[in-house]
Amino acid sequence: MAIEIAIETPLQDDVRGLVQELNETLLELTPPEHCYHLTVEQMAGQDTTVFIARDDGIAIGCGALKRHGDAIGEVKRMYTRPSHRGRKIGARIVERVEALARQEGLTRLVLETGDRHPAAWAVYERAGFSRCGPVLDYPDSEWSVFYEKSL
Repeated sequence: MAIEIAIETPLQDDVRGLVQELNETLLELTPPEHCYHLTVEQMAGQDTTVFIARDDGIAIGCGALKRHGDAIGEVKRMYTRPSHRGRKIGARIVERVEALARQEGLTRLVLETGDRHPAAWAVYERAGFSRCGPVLDYPDSEWSVFYEKSL
C-alpha cells in the first residue's frame, strides 16, 4: 500500500506517540533548553495545520505549518520514523506544507532545526530553502540552524 499524507488532528493516540518519539530523538541531539517543541495541544491550535504520513494506517511521519504575522509560515515538527527514512516522506510533507502556505497567500516559509540534523538540512535544501540568520523569536544559538524560502 502506498504511503498516504493527510491533514489530521495531532490529538490522536498514535500521533501523540509519534510526536513523543520525535521529542525523544531531538533530546538525544540537542540540550532541552535549545529544543523548541510544540506540544500536540499547541499543534492542534487554529494557527497550525498538521500533516501525518501513514503506511497501511500506521503513523510514520509528521510535519506542520504554523502561521505567523506578516504572511510568514513556519515549518514545524518534521519527523519520519527510522523504519521509513530514505523514502522521500519528509520531502513530500514539506511539499504539502509549502503548497498550503502558497494557497493561503503566505509569502515566506522559515524554520529552525538542529545543528546535528544533516538529513533534515538535505530535505530543506533540496526543497529550495536557504540558510539564513535567526528567524521569528528564536535565539541565535550554536545549536540552531535556520532556513527560509520566499514563496
